[in-house]
Amino acid sequence: MTDLNLALGAMKFGSETDEQTSFAILDRFVDAGGTLIDTANCYSFWTNPEAEGGQSERVIGAWLAQRPGVRDRVQIATKLGSQPVGGGAWPGNREGLSASAIASAAEGSLERLGIDRIDLLWTHMDDRSVPLEETVGALAKLAESGTVARLGASNHTVWRVERSRRIAEANGWLGYTALQLRYSYFAPRPGAPVAGHNHRLGWVTGETLDYVESERDVAVWAYTPLLGGAYTRDDRPLPEAYDHPGTARRKAALAKAADDLGVTRNQIVLAWLTGGAPPVTPIAGVSTIGQLDEAMAGAALVLPPEVRADLDAAV
Repeated sequence: MTDLNLALGAMKFGSETDEQTSFAILDRFVDAGGTLIDTANCYSFWTNPEAEGGQSERVIGAWLAQRPGVRDRVQIATKLGSQPVGGGAWPGNREGLSASAIASAAEGSLERLGIDRIDLLWTHMDDRSVPLEETVGALAKLAESGTVARLGASNHTVWRVERSRRIAEANGWLGYTALQLRYSYFAPRPGAPVAGHNHRLGWVTGETLDYVESERDVAVWAYTPLLGGAYTRDDRPLPEAYDHPGTARRKAALAKAADDLGVTRNQIVLAWLTGGAPPVTPIAGVSTIGQLDEAMAGAALVLPPEVRADLDAAV
């Protein structure tokens, strides 16, 4: 397995990105040494008239079925807890994290993916209607059965993750060892709502990074690391929450770093994430081979210390 610290985000596979293109991206990713593939059982329910996800998992499952031997070369990460069930509006109608919901969702993911083990299972959103002991115990049961190798929490607060880890530790169960949150070089004003972001607490903060540095067995993955193309595309403006002096200073530092190194701004952002302390695994949600190649080159780029220092100093 390669040491490339980049996950391929498969959210749009089978919905906005057709199967043929998805297969081509997956093939290129693996051929170039990529190993981490990230999806969710709810992707992409919002594009489906039936308001049901599973399209991404099915495409990955079909790809694996047509590529004998490739399963041993990749790690599949998927999420549960946010799939709409029954009537009503999301997120009120999501499946949640009860023991029965976890067991049912994991079984569905395994079937759609056509695999017998999920390498990293994320709880997609916290569910405070269910006792933590029930959620942690249900996840541990999956681990004990051999169907889940590792557990992660997406869009959870640090204190809830820590409490869950202590419950798991006290019972000798497998606990969370990964966090998945939104993170990038530019940051919105603290507390400002960001259009299109549905997870109020789904952000990497200074506390998150401090926690990961202290708890050496916990990794952090970043979704939307390239802000939907806003670093390089004029047709993808930054949300209003990013309109503050810190963004202007970081924009200038980013442009200088890209010019000095002869790479794209996207590649600088990915290198800044992967080479930081603690290192962050960016999730690149790409829809073309060109975007994938750019992302993989960025994740492999090592920033000179003086360049990183200038980027960090722009606040």
